[in-house]
Amino acid sequence: MATVLLLRHGRTTANVEGVLAGRRPVSLNDEGRAQAVAVGERLRDLPFAAVVSSPLPRCVQTVAAALPDAVPALEPNLTEVGYGDWEGGQLRELAKEPLWRVVQQHPAAVTFPGERGEAMPAMSARAVAAVRAWDAKVTASHGPDALWLACSHGDVIKAIIADALGLHLDQFQRIVVDPASVTAIRFTPARPFLLRLNDTGADLRVLIPPPRPDEPREDAESDAVVGGGAGRPADDASPVVGG
Repeated sequence: MATVLLLRHGRTTANVEGVLAGRRPVSLNDEGRAQAVAVGERLRDLPFAAVVSSPLPRCVQTVAAALPDAVPALEPNLTEVGYGDWEGGQLRELAKEPLWRVVQQHPAAVTFPGERGEAMPAMSARAVAAVRAWDAKVTASHGPDALWLACSHGDVIKAIIADALGLHLDQFQRIVVDPASVTAIRFTPARPFLLRLNDTGADLRVLIPPPRPDEPREDAESDAVVGGGAGRPADDASPVVGG
């Protein structure tokens, strides 16, 4: 079977503002465009048999900056989670909602509120089905050694990774997928293999924990950022003095 590279879109204005963008047509900011160009330098020599993207602008813009010669196929089932009434909300305010704890601890039970609110298991099912269908299509057309790329969103990619690892959806909050990161999965008839996870090619100093913000709860350190988070700024390597 073919190998898929899952690319998360670059940083957006919503990431920086701490807003849950959802399906709103937010765009990449300057840093996000730079991230997309930088990841493109690592991708452009790869012989992609297909390039697929969520239809939302931030993903389409990421592909255009990273692979300017590509004409991506738009895949609606790789679009962002339908966060319903949460869409457009400030993450620090949403973290005060009772549903936030359920999203953190038992996401398989979550359906986001409102008419456009989506159930997390439904998101996982549609995203996994889309990736597997595209993978089978690429394999049938280009052979088992083909590479293809899919650009999507943080929580969507995390759900695909969880499925590949055989994890229950309740475990997907343990996975981190940064903006403009690459995750590679090779599907086989017996099982998927995770070849790369959250690969940004970044300076390893980004792993130094940043200064702690004011946190509303003692256990907030364990929270996963709904929507995938903004990652660390490129200029925030927090170098160790004398290192």
